[in-house]
Parts: sequence; structure tokens; C-alpha cells
Amino acid sequence: MQSTKYSRGRLAVSTPTAFDYLAVEEPEEEEEEESVEEQKPEPPAVVQPEPPVRRTNLPQPERPADIPHTGSSKGSQKRAAKAALRKQSQQSLERSQASNSGDDSSNAANAESGSSSSQANGLSHAKQAVLESRDVPTPSAFEKPIASRVPYVDLTSNEDVVRPSTLTDAPTVSVVPVDAPIPSLDIKITSSDVPNSSDKENERVKKLANALTRTLWTVVMISGFLGTLMAGHIFMIILVLACQTVAYREVTALFTLSKSDSVEEDTDGKDPWSKTLNWYFFAVTNYFLYGESIIYYFKHVVFADVLFLPFATNHRFISFTLYCIGFVGFVTSLKKQYLKQQFGLFCWVHMTLLVIVVSSHFIVNNILEGLIWFWVPASLVICNDIFAYVCGVTMGRTPLFKLSPKKTVEGFVGAFFCTLLFSLVWGTLFMRYNYMICPVHELGVTAFSNIQCKPNPVFVWRNWIVPSPLSAVSFPLVGKITSIPWVPYEFHLLAMACFASLVAPFGGFFASGFKRAFDIKDFGHSIPGHGGMTDRMDCQFLMGLFSYVYYSTMIRQHNVTVGSLLQSIVSGLTVAEQLELFGDLKHYLEGRGYRL
Repeated sequence: MQSTKYSRGRLAVSTPTAFDYLAVEEPEEEEEEESVEEQKPEPPAVVQPEPPVRRTNLPQPERPADIPHTGSSKGSQKRAAKAALRKQSQQSLERSQASNSGDDSSNAANAESGSSSSQANGLSHAKQAVLESRDVPTPSAFEKPIASRVPYVDLTSNEDVVRPSTLTDAPTVSVVPVDAPIPSLDIKITSSDVPNSSDKENERVKKLANALTRTLWTVVMISGFLGTLMAGHIFMIILVLACQTVAYREVTALFTLSKSDSVEEDTDGKDPWSKTLNWYFFAVTNYFLYGESIIYYFKHVVFADVLFLPFATNHRFISFTLYCIGFVGFVTSLKKQYLKQQFGLFCWVHMTLLVIVVSSHFIVNNILEGLIWFWVPASLVICNDIFAYVCGVTMGRTPLFKLSPKKTVEGFVGAFFCTLLFSLVWGTLFMRYNYMICPVHELGVTAFSNIQCKPNPVFVWRNWIVPSPLSAVSFPLVGKITSIPWVPYEFHLLAMACFASLVAPFGGFFASGFKRAFDIKDFGHSIPGHGGMTDRMDCQFLMGLFSYVYYSTMIRQHNVTVGSLLQSIVSGLTVAEQLELFGDLKHYLEGRGYRL
């Protein structure tokens, strides 16, 4: 096919309705401008570079002879084209009106005669192809769409323009600015938009490395915990103090995240309260709580030593005095620009002391009452956490709590029954060792020391006599059973297992809500792969507090000890009364045959 060249002043031909002929009419102002411009002498012709050639697959129609060919400027060519088009539109309108005046048969005859006459007038095959063509190609992304993609007619040639035979075939003529710039596509492609096959591999390697790190530090923590347990009571107390210190630092550090934006920075530097007085209150609280524990569990040492006697008798007053010093220091450190922050941190610190330090104090008391009251409850919490994960992964379908979306009802219930069975086996195993059940009297003992004590009655085995009818029924199955050994401690184990499974997990939910409130994943990075110390001790604080309350209410024996008598003598008797008591006691022992 003949390709069409694009040049200045070319026309785009399509086939819309007859109303488009009327739209071609220009306002009278333009005609006046044309007449004025025609009177002006034409400027000398300027040689312009040949425009780029654009090609189309449609045939090129011939130029009508009645359109004058001028070599004038671009504006003159446009005006000449518009005048010729107006003339053609008027002629087409007249022919359509004449053809519609007859009946249908005459219309058909006129149409055939018009068709034959148009062919006789010298229309070429290329002109007929333009009329019969209806499939106009869609403009590409780099061509500026005018009305549609249509064949172009060179107005500078002397060839005839194809005239439509009917009104519906009348073309719409538009001038196409050939020198219009071609729009460019500004597309930026970054490396993140390109799919990278190594991203999934890197994510898998990262998860595997995190799992290995978590497993490694789990083994390290368990090994270290068992080693500390065998080293003695004093090392276990130090471990608890270290854990509570790290947890206290992690929780108090969160207050800086909630600092109000309205607080203005001072030129004097940071507020000294946030770094000094909060740790002062931490030290004073530990002095009071652990001083009470030492006085209670080591009365026979404290009240028998002259150096510790003032400390033992005035401990509470000393503690209150130290707290008042800190309170006065807090008030004197108030600054106008930090008031909201300072009072907020004051409440924050006291809340943290109540939740972490006080709970840790009761955990230490459990250690001094016997390691089993610390070791077994802590193990039950760990066991429940492990079985909740296993049951949740294998059977979990129903979410349990919105704050912890990974927790499921199936995991929660499954962990409950697994913890009940585990508690009976685990507690019965460790209650056989005096090192675990004996209260502390000397801090230097270890797991290899020969410790002897009168065990608490809950650790004493008993036999339940099976009734004869029940024994006869069980004989065909398991043989004749006359008695079943049991120990009261097993019932207490079931009670602690229920708390560890049903209530202690809410300490973890509380911590999860706490972290979501501050939009953080972990409280810190103290333990690689596990987060902060608070993330591992959130349930242990609640479980330790319950164990102490349960033991002191249900199990502890309030017997009179040497330490309690000595405390009464020192704090309740004068020196003369103490000498009189000593003389009477010496006389009593000598009468029993003891020489002093």
C-alpha cells in the first residue's frame, strides 16, 4: 500500500455525522482576519527543514482539484483548506436533500446512479478504499490522539478529496499539527519493584539464624539456672536480684517513650530525676524488703551479734527515714518545664517497684523457706508455656486473646491438662531431697552438703487403705491392692498447677498489652533471641507472689523457734531482766547435768 507522509497543514479524515460539517464553520472574526491578512503582501518564502515522516498503512487519497495549491506559509494553507471544506460541505448537504425528496425506489436508483457517476468521475481505487474502510487503528501510546486514528490528506497536492455519497458517510476534517512534540513516558523503576528471588532465601536464612540463637540461649539459661540451683541459696538470691534489676531498668526506660511532646528542652541538660532518684528509690525499697527477710529468717544470727543488733531493732525507722530523704530530694528537683514528666515518672517508678521489686522479694522468701517452693512453681510456668506453644501449633484454630493473636483456646486448654500431669511427676521427684525441702539456716550450703531437718508434714508419705470391695474389683485387672501411698504435697501441686495454667498466663497478656501500648516488640535485648528480661519474667513475678501467699497461708507451720525467742528477749526485756533469765536458764541446765 501507499504510505502517507505527515507534513504541515495535513488533514485527518474520519467518518462522523453531518453535524460535524456545521462545527467546521469558523466565527466571522476569523474571516475578517483572513481578509485583512490577504491584503498584506506575502512574506518571502522561508526554506524550512523537512519534517519527520510518519507512515500509515491506509491508502493515500488524491488531492481535490478545487483546493488551490499555494506555497505560502502555514497559516495561508490552513485558511485555504477551511474555505475548500466549507464549499464541499455545502455541496454534500444539497445532494442529500435532493436525494431524500423522492420515494424509496427513486432513492435507491439515485444511490446507484450516484455511485456509478462517482465512479465515472474518475475516483480511484485508493479513494474507494478510504470510503469503505471502517476499521481505524487505535493510536499507540506515543501518538497524541486527535479524535481517532484516521488517514491524512495532503492539502498541498492537486488531487481530489474523496466526497461521501451519503450524509452519514460525511467525513470530519481536523488539522493535525505535525510539529507537535511527542509525549514521553516518565517511568522510574527502582530495585524494590523488581522481584528478587533471593529475598525469600534471605528471609528463610534470617528465621533459621534467629531460631538457632534462641535455642542456644535457651540451653545456656537452663544450664546456668541448674548450676546456680546446685550452688546454694545465696547464689539463687543473687540471681533473682540481678533479674529484678534488669527488669526494673527495662520498664523504667519505657517512660522516655511516653514523654509529652510539649516538654521543652532546657539548656541545663537532662532532668537529673530520671537517672538518679529513680535508682535511689529502688535501693531504698530493696533495703527495706530484704532487711525484713534477713531479720525474719536469721534471727539467731542478727540478734546474737552486737554489730547487727542496732540494725535489727531500728530497721523500719531507718528505711522510712531514707524514703523521706528521697521524697524531699524529688520535690526540690522539680522544674517548671519538667513538671508533668517528673510527676509522671514518680508514679511510674512506684508502680514498677510494686510489680517487680515486691514480687521479687516474695520470690526470695520462697527460696529461704525451701528451694522447692521456688523451683517447682517456676518450672510449672515454663512447662505451661511450652505445652501451650506445642498444642497451639498442632491443634490451634480459635484465637484466645486479641492482645496475643498467636495464643489459641486449644493451646490454652491443652497446656492446662499437660501441666497438671507434669506437676505431679516433677514435684514428687524433687520432694525426695532434703536440700530442696529444708528451710535455710546457713547460706553456705550447696546441693552436695549433708542437710538434715525435720520435714514439713506435707512431705511425709502416707498410706490410704483401700476398702475391701474396691480391692476385690481391682484384683482381676491389676492384682490385689490393699493400700495406695500418697503425700499431701501432691494436692498442693495440683493447686499450683491450676494457677500456673489459668492465671499466670495473664501476666504475659498484661505484658503484651503493655508493649502494644508503647508500640514495641520486646522490652529490651538483654537475652539474644528472647528479647528483654521482662519478656521472660512476666509470668514468674505473678507466680512467685502466689506461691508465697499460698505457702504462708496453707502450709507454713508457725512453730516457736530459737530465733523468735531470742528476738522477744532482746526486744522485750531490759538488760537486768535478760541477766536474770540467763541465770535461771543456767541453773536449769546444770540441774539436768549439763556443765556451762
